[in-house]
Amino acid sequence: MQATMGQTHGRGIIITGPSPFDSLPVDCISSIISLTSPRDACVAASLSKTFEWAVKSDTVWEKFLPSEYSSLIPQSRAFSSKKELYFSLCDDPFLIEDGKKSFWLEKASGKRCIMLSPKEVSITWGSSPEYWKWISIPESRFEKIAELIDVCWFEIRGGMHTRYLSPGTRYSVYIVFKTKNGCPGLGYSPVDAEVGLVGQGSSQKLIYFVGPHGRGGRRDVTKPEAREDGWMEVELGQFYSDSCCDDISLSVVKSDTPDWKSGLIIQGFEFRPAKTR
Repeated sequence: MQATMGQTHGRGIIITGPSPFDSLPVDCISSIISLTSPRDACVAASLSKTFEWAVKSDTVWEKFLPSEYSSLIPQSRAFSSKKELYFSLCDDPFLIEDGKKSFWLEKASGKRCIMLSPKEVSITWGSSPEYWKWISIPESRFEKIAELIDVCWFEIRGGMHTRYLSPGTRYSVYIVFKTKNGCPGLGYSPVDAEVGLVGQGSSQKLIYFVGPHGRGGRRDVTKPEAREDGWMEVELGQFYSDSCCDDISLSVVKSDTPDWKSGLIIQGFEFRPAKTR
């Protein structure tokens, strides 16, 4: 059986006839598709009705799920298929490790993503209420997040084990935050950020929490960007997760000025696959 091809429309060729693979058993097609990626599976579903049925199979989507997914999902939640479960893990991050980490999957690739609660890092003077306050707000994933009240020495250090992430993947690390009143003493001044694997090389850069408007400011300092969830984020650095046996370290430090600093609300530190250039 031969496939007939229609005209090209912009990005590719529109298939107007049956695929030569339609003669294969659906289970066989499902097994083949499971060796690709979630994005490829969704594309394959548009090729023909046979492929559409094959892609719906649990055989496909179980391969895209974390091996320990059954222990991650609360028993109170039920799903009609592995596909529904997969997209739930992409669209609805859930808490693990006693609420100290938020876990989800990148939709296109199935790669693991993690956000660390600020309770999981070390904040200098973080336990002193005159300097930092732990607050609860409805738009946060975590029960308690950190609000900077007033400090002179701003320093945050933390880390995580790579077992929570996907191996063979380059990750970006972001601090996710909001500011109040322009984040006095901190918002417009470059802040030192560093990310890396312990005992290996690290990624160092300068970041703004607010930064000059428009194209102003230093070109070697990374500006924050708005997120769809209403928070801001700025990349702290990148690292390559080669195995599940390494420790990651991160730091955000501003100690070179005597100014008092305030007006920063930190939701967490997000690890997600780096954007391909």
